[in-house]
Amino acid sequence: MGNYKVSLLALILALLGVGFFIYKVRYLGYPLAPDADSQVWTVETRVSFDAAPGPVKATLYIPGLTPGFAILDENFVSRGFGFTTPYVSGGRQVQWAVRQAEGPQTLYYRTVVYRDPNVFEDDTTPPFPPVPQLAEPFNTAVGMLVERVQTESADPETFTAGLLKRLARPGADQEANLLLGPEPDAVDRARTAMSVLAAASIPARLVRGVRMSDRERSTPMLPWLEVHDGERWLYFDPVTGREGLPGDFLIWWRGEDPLVQVDGGGNVDVNVSVQSSVVDPVVVARRRAAAHDDAIGGLSLFALPIESQAVYGVLLAVPIGALLVVIIRNIIGVQTFGTFMPVLIALAFRETRLLWGVLLFTVLVFIGLSFRFYMERLRLLLVPRLAAVLTIVVLLMIGVSLLSQQLGFEIGLSVGLFPMVIMTMTIERMSIVWEERGSGEAIKQGLGSLFIAATCYLVMGLPIVEHLVFVFPELLLVTLAATLLLGRYTGYRLSELLRFRELRGGVP
Repeated sequence: MGNYKVSLLALILALLGVGFFIYKVRYLGYPLAPDADSQVWTVETRVSFDAAPGPVKATLYIPGLTPGFAILDENFVSRGFGFTTPYVSGGRQVQWAVRQAEGPQTLYYRTVVYRDPNVFEDDTTPPFPPVPQLAEPFNTAVGMLVERVQTESADPETFTAGLLKRLARPGADQEANLLLGPEPDAVDRARTAMSVLAAASIPARLVRGVRMSDRERSTPMLPWLEVHDGERWLYFDPVTGREGLPGDFLIWWRGEDPLVQVDGGGNVDVNVSVQSSVVDPVVVARRRAAAHDDAIGGLSLFALPIESQAVYGVLLAVPIGALLVVIIRNIIGVQTFGTFMPVLIALAFRETRLLWGVLLFTVLVFIGLSFRFYMERLRLLLVPRLAAVLTIVVLLMIGVSLLSQQLGFEIGLSVGLFPMVIMTMTIERMSIVWEERGSGEAIKQGLGSLFIAATCYLVMGLPIVEHLVFVFPELLLVTLAATLLLGRYTGYRLSELLRFRELRGGVP
């Protein structure tokens, strides 16, 4: 019954830890690797114009609903202008206004965007568009074009694809050639397609956006066609007729309105530039969690002060070291002084590094053990004896630090970070084992302690381990589950195979 309870508890803890871990990786985008980078794009829009004496109002469309992208940060730079960011029928705008302005003016809007697959397209269902009223012969041309395309299509998706295919080669279709006019550009093609789609009772709208390039000082606003098939919005390139929204296309606004409008000024010039860069993916993940008001993502250690983060960066690795101690002691059978003393020694190795740490630990224990045997002759009580050994350990630390400084070995100065109480108890414990079970057993347990401490140091110091336990502290629930399961292990240890090898006929 006890095994059943432990297994059930371990399973629940493991599922919770793994569940939170998967959620933060897949839906919030927390990185699995410590050196991972997230690509972001900085898009800057500069609006320049000459203001006439008097009040000025400038309106600029800015990204709002951006399928496949999310806004990480945005800034508005406008000296002397107040601004608001309302939502309008075409999307989102920034409206600058000032009571009195004159001469050249420059307004800036800068946004930083990143890829976010959780941002989907608009899910609103539009009404059926009114049938366009065109003069002849355009009205007849639209009707004939609708009739021809409908016979070759089965739904709004195939109708749009067939229509754009005809508009892409107007020379082979007289109706398309008439509707497009001479030298049509992409916007003309999109508007012509919208008129024909309206005549076929298919909702469509014009979409503008920019391509997220690596570095572009002047990026054009590109038109795209958005068509509703009764269930969702579909995207089409008005020039080629290719369906689908490119992965690097950032939707800016929708509709026929111009990108910028200025009341009270003239000579308007707009320039959009794009630059790619990389940032820490944790920053992006935290921003995504905040944007979605995510409670799990909001409970992050990155919200703590820097000093606290540094402390927890060390403490969170301790359970990993403790699990290693359990495995090495209970499964392999290596004996140590104390249970988790090797983990604390491994933490000290983080400052002294492994080789120097092992050397300093050996020297301190050897000298302290010599003083401990001498004090045994003085027949002191337990508590005074421990206090004396502690004082000797501190004096030894001071002596090693001063000596290493004189010799130019700065690494020796870190010896003071060794846990003095643990060192004292190690010396006391080793002396007792030496007296009760002999020097061989004491040395074996001392070497076992150093071996586990070195193993814990190497594992706990791995960048991937430090990263995972800090970014995903819920993984410690999995560590706890493994510890509980190992706590019920009553089988043979690997080291006992050597003890019982004679029972197997002396086979090694």
